[in-house]
Formats: sequence, structure tokens, C-alpha cells
Amino acid sequence: MATLLIAMDAVDVGMTEAAVGAGVSTVLLLSALHLARTEEAPGKVFQPLAAVLSMVTGATLIYGTSDLPLYGDPAGQVHHHVAPYYIEQTPKEMGMPNVVTAVLASYRGYDTLGETTVIFTGGLGVMMLLRGRKRNHHNPKKSECRQTDKSGNTL
Repeated sequence: MATLLIAMDAVDVGMTEAAVGAGVSTVLLLSALHLARTEEAPGKVFQPLAAVLSMVTGATLIYGTSDLPLYGDPAGQVHHHVAPYYIEQTPKEMGMPNVVTAVLASYRGYDTLGETTVIFTGGLGVMMLLRGRKRNHHNPKKSECRQTDKSGNTL
């Protein structure tokens, strides 16, 4: 995905995707594996409700994409809103050739700051949840533990 975004001249978004995809996702996956149980919980082999829900969701997504314009279509509706203004005015107003960076950093600066804050807060919350939970290793029961004094006598 990062390579695709870079090929589309959205270098900053591509680098963010690479950092999130390779960095944060890996840390979260490894943390979840560390906290997971070593034995799988018994469950049903086939769950009809889950299968029906998956099929309905897939059909809805396919139906939703059937009305989208073709990729790169210059007559698409997205190209007739604010995109022409950004393409024409960005070099004059911002002095930078990369329109995506100018839009994210200047025109939508507060929005980008808000998105960054949400992502940071979400990551902080996940880290706090993962830190607070510890893996349950074999802990002997209290009745099995023996306490001894300095001389080695059992208490």
C-alpha cells in the first residue's frame, strides 16, 4: 500500500502508511500474540450466522463499489469540486510542487492535527491496555507455597 501511495505522488501518506503498517502493526500483533493463551478455546466449526453476515457485508461492499467512477477518470465528480483550485493555486500560495503535502500541511492543517491526535490517543490507549495486562504463567496456588524463616523452618 505504501508503494502504491508513493507511485501516486503521495509520498508523505506513503511513508506514514509504511511506518504504521510495518512498525505499529507489528508491535500490536506481537503484543497480542504474547498475551494470547497457548491453547485454543473450543468452538463451533461452522457458524451459520457469521457466514450469512459475511455474505451480506461482501454483497453490500460490491454493490457500493459498482457506482464508483473509473480510476483516473478526468470526468469523475471528485475532479470538479476543489481539486482544480488546489492544483492551480498550490504552487502560487504554498510555493511547493507536491499538492498532497500542501493540502495536508496547510489547507487541512487543523484536520491533520486532529487526525494525528486521534491516532496518538488510540495508540496510547492500546499501550496502556497491553501494559496493564500480564500473561498468566503457571503460578502455584497459595496452598502449595511454603514460607520459611531464616533458619529454614516451614511456617
